[in-house]
Amino acid sequence: MFTLNCKGRLLVIDKPVVMGIINITPDSFYSGSRRQGTDAVLKQAEQMLKDGATILDIGGQSTRPGSEKLSAGQELERIIDPIAAISSHFPDTFISADTYYAEVAKEAVAAGASMVNDISAGSIDRKMISTVAALQVPYVLMHMQGTPQTMQQQPVYENVTKEVLDFFIHKKDELLQAGIPDIIIDPGFGFGKTIAHNFELLRNLPVFKMLQAPLLLGISRKSTISKTLGINAEEALNGTTVLNTIGLMNGAAILRVHDVKEANEAITLFNNYQS
Repeated sequence: MFTLNCKGRLLVIDKPVVMGIINITPDSFYSGSRRQGTDAVLKQAEQMLKDGATILDIGGQSTRPGSEKLSAGQELERIIDPIAAISSHFPDTFISADTYYAEVAKEAVAAGASMVNDISAGSIDRKMISTVAALQVPYVLMHMQGTPQTMQQQPVYENVTKEVLDFFIHKKDELLQAGIPDIIIDPGFGFGKTIAHNFELLRNLPVFKMLQAPLLLGISRKSTISKTLGINAEEALNGTTVLNTIGLMNGAAILRVHDVKEANEAITLFNNYQS
């Protein structure tokens, strides 16, 4: 069981939970996740909460391979009003701000977010770690080789599991020393990894339990599924459910997904299988 302090409210993870993805972008890799305008975001949030989402992850910038990098100001214009609206309409919801900018994290938390999801582990904006420490909110620590613009240009590891684990061991210690006690671990599927790397990490997910932090699995509709099956992202729901189920069996505590209902069903069946 894990307990995360989200701005004074406790998020207790004693069984796996779902993080629903809401992308306020025109260019995310899966078109079904794109939302424009506060009304559309609120409608999507309401549906995801009805379908069983515990956390909503709000992002204003695509981080797909080769994506265009936006400024902090552009991100703020996209996400602050929707975060404030979700917080107002659904005050019991745990909102995660998906950003690698410290300024955006600070404004998002002020608007109602209670968690920061940073794909860069503080490497893009060096102020991020000290900012999150000051905000006293949980931090999703993700591994990425390179940047979204370069990460899929022939990623290479001698031993991907060992290298990612070593990264987390050192980075978690850095975060604890900086004053961030509540850390979520995300191996970063598809972020500077080949399909083979992703499957190896999924097989070895139990190794990351030694970090004594919730494990986040973010593999929803990604190219590991679509390329392996010879389909596109729109057709990758079944494959997503299969890999989410494998992830649950290997220790995943949070499923970050586009399709909340199906992920929640997988968790329900898994919990019954376990009991």
